[in-house]
Amino acid sequence: MTQFLVQPPRFLFFTGKGGVGKTSIACATAIQLAEAGKRVLLVSTDPASNVGQVFGVSIGNQITAIPAVGRLSALEIDPQAAAQAYRDRIVGPVRGVLPEAVVKGIEEQLSGACTTEIAAFDEFTALLTEAALTADYDHIIFDTAPTGHTIRLLQLPGAWSGFLDEGKGDASCLGPLAGLEKQRAQYRQAVEALADPLRTRLILVARAQHSTLREVARTHDELAKIGLSQQYLVINGVLPRGEAALDPLAAAIYAREEAALSDLPDVLKALPYDQIALKPFDLVGLNALRQLLTETVAQEVITQDRQVTLVTPSLSALVDVIAADQHGLVMLMGKGGVGKTTLAAAVAVELARRGLPVHLTTSDPAANLTDTLNGSMDNLVVSRIDPHAETERYRQHVLDTKGAKLDAEGRALLEEDLRSPCTEEIAVFQAFSRIIREAGQKFVVMDTAPTGHTLLLLDATGAYHREIMRQTTDKKLHVRTPMMRLQDEKQTKILLVTLAETTPVLEAASLQADLRRAGIEPWAWIINNSVAAAHPLSPLLRQRAHNELVEIEAVAKRHAHRYAVVPLLREEPVGVAHLLELSGHLVEPVCV
Repeated sequence: MTQFLVQPPRFLFFTGKGGVGKTSIACATAIQLAEAGKRVLLVSTDPASNVGQVFGVSIGNQITAIPAVGRLSALEIDPQAAAQAYRDRIVGPVRGVLPEAVVKGIEEQLSGACTTEIAAFDEFTALLTEAALTADYDHIIFDTAPTGHTIRLLQLPGAWSGFLDEGKGDASCLGPLAGLEKQRAQYRQAVEALADPLRTRLILVARAQHSTLREVARTHDELAKIGLSQQYLVINGVLPRGEAALDPLAAAIYAREEAALSDLPDVLKALPYDQIALKPFDLVGLNALRQLLTETVAQEVITQDRQVTLVTPSLSALVDVIAADQHGLVMLMGKGGVGKTTLAAAVAVELARRGLPVHLTTSDPAANLTDTLNGSMDNLVVSRIDPHAETERYRQHVLDTKGAKLDAEGRALLEEDLRSPCTEEIAVFQAFSRIIREAGQKFVVMDTAPTGHTLLLLDATGAYHREIMRQTTDKKLHVRTPMMRLQDEKQTKILLVTLAETTPVLEAASLQADLRRAGIEPWAWIINNSVAAAHPLSPLLRQRAHNELVEIEAVAKRHAHRYAVVPLLREEPVGVAHLLELSGHLVEPVCV
């Protein structure tokens, strides 16, 4: 039996970066417990939740029974709906009482992703603390645990309302926090429940990759510091050893994963540990989920060759069009775990190889472009927006300006607020804006942070844009804000990165919809690490390659104006030579 399911407590939280399979494991766990006779509620707090699709049931923001699994119900918390209800609760009482300008200012403070994150937490704290709501269930399983950022935000002091009423501050998170006062006792109980090992177990989900395991180690440390110490580790999607003997590609993947597992960070070695084998099928539907946590799999592997012509545009073909502009901003976006850092480096290296000046940068605290490049080349400059350095610069500026006018109590509250995670996002945005201006003379290729952080950056961009336009009294004055640059395809090309799997494609489509609401049209999609484009020979990989074709067709015909497919390489795409290999030309016909 899997370690994380031995004597499970009432609350189980699954967390991890995008693309590691936490939704599938959470769903499989819910099924296993329900079919063992337990009454189970599965709750998703992921903005891109696909729990309903996994079960083939429309769920939404209400507890819904799963007909095919007795004793199992599910709930998808809609963060946007939660955020709107949260805003209405805070703004409603002051509308018509305070001046309209003040009300608009409060609404602006509540428009960011911090409010959405807090509102989603507000929704599920009741499930942790109000016994009557969950009395019918033995276990409550959460797909996507609260981040350390969220919990730290909730632990901030409770004097914000008075601070705002006296007009002493307007810094990063004061708007969202102003509405927390009445629920502070409930939040304190929720955090206590999360930190109680008799009530809660946190399962860190990862893949057998050096970068993913390093990030999981950081998550472990971050959560342990705030009292969530009862953690388990699950390494998902590990290629079975038997496949390595049948295929050079499979052998290379197996060797890579073994190296990553043997180099497991020390903080993870002490955790209870499970390993889940890579399956030949997509983890959608009850039959697939029932097999996920079992060692033996009833699999139907393709035994006869099927000649499928997979002729798709290469990454190099996209770069041909990008390079024609001679300069501009290229932003790679997508969920964590899809390979944005590697592809950003590949695009930058290909542009530099053509003699074009390129600045490659990242705002992702988990990315390490230096390791990915493993060297240097002409025409290429590499930088990293250091969140800690930028935050300290911004914090000091606020203290020197607004803080200089405050008394000791007000300054102490301001300093506390500036320790919130939103401060970091604002500081990074300022650095981001500086780099955008460079794109008028050269190519700036930007590896962005995971989707949630990226959208917060763009939200900050939008707020800045609205404020600049509001303050501009001379309407003939030519104003060029960062948001206007992002909305102009001639200046900015957004590349959405995904994998040829159901969930990553759905998540990329959701991100595309979010960007479109902000007036930003993605320029192209990149399907990364395609098994179908890598000529696999092992039966398991051939089955996965065949499954990919449906998702590649969906991207090509439904989601993208233009796209490229990048094959899974035998060697890690580290170093200039391997990065250039990623940009290849037309993918050859593949027999899957």
